[in-house]
Amino acid sequence: MSPASGILLVDKPGGITSHDVVARTRRAFGTRKIGHAGTLDPMATGLLVLGIEGATRLLTYLVGLDKTYETTIRLGAATTTDDAEGETVSTAAAGALDSVTDSRIADGVARLTGRISQVPSTFSAIKVDGRRAYDLARAGEDVELKAREVTISRFAVGESRRTALADGTEVIDLDATIDCSSGTYIRALGRDLGADLGVGGHLTMLRRTRIGPFELADAHTLEALADGAPALLDPAEVASRVLGRLDVTAGEARDLRHGKKLAGQAGRLEGDLAAAVDPEGVLVGVVERRGEALKSAMNMPEVTA
Repeated sequence: MSPASGILLVDKPGGITSHDVVARTRRAFGTRKIGHAGTLDPMATGLLVLGIEGATRLLTYLVGLDKTYETTIRLGAATTTDDAEGETVSTAAAGALDSVTDSRIADGVARLTGRISQVPSTFSAIKVDGRRAYDLARAGEDVELKAREVTISRFAVGESRRTALADGTEVIDLDATIDCSSGTYIRALGRDLGADLGVGGHLTMLRRTRIGPFELADAHTLEALADGAPALLDPAEVASRVLGRLDVTAGEARDLRHGKKLAGQAGRLEGDLAAAVDPEGVLVGVVERRGEALKSAMNMPEVTA
């Protein structure tokens, strides 16, 4: 029997890579056909969305979903990686944090909210001439990444704590909740807030709590994976939640699977795409408008008995 096909939500712990999570999931499900819809840094924890078997075809429609993060930004020191795993490259001068008032922090946060231009962290997975930026940076090469437009729809600062570290460095730790578009680097937000305030900044904690309609509260732990393959989210349910649902007849499902257009049916779509679901509740694929017709943009593998 072939392994089950579906979407798995995993709560990634800190200290391991997203690839490590995929490797453990492959062992749990007995298949190598597993992909993910966006990685997390080793320091980061929280929600990973994995596709198993045929459901990997859905991942392309999930990677662009907006996300929510819980984070702690430390003001008063900058690091090579813009997080706590990097080496400290600068610390705020004595007394510099005295001028970092709640009002100045609020102003800095406001400048980083909305549609902004952001330069990703040098230690990121972005490819430069075919090589990962973090590999180039670790090799001591200069890495220049281009700015990108991202949207920060919420940057809500919670508790703040002023403290002195063991070496005497004064810092301010800010807890924040951030809603953002896909492709946003939260590490860069911490770095840029610290730079804007003139004291440097980096992250000491990062946890992803939401990807589109999927919540961390529904994710499985790695311990649960070790106990056996947990139940998966049904591809039809997932695609319908993300794209909207279009119920099709058995005949229409057959035509779509064979690459035929559904002539004159474009008006049945509310958006540009939808999940086509057959009378048995099985996801046929994703359909799109082609003039006045509907056509498959992606077909799922047919399930055989």
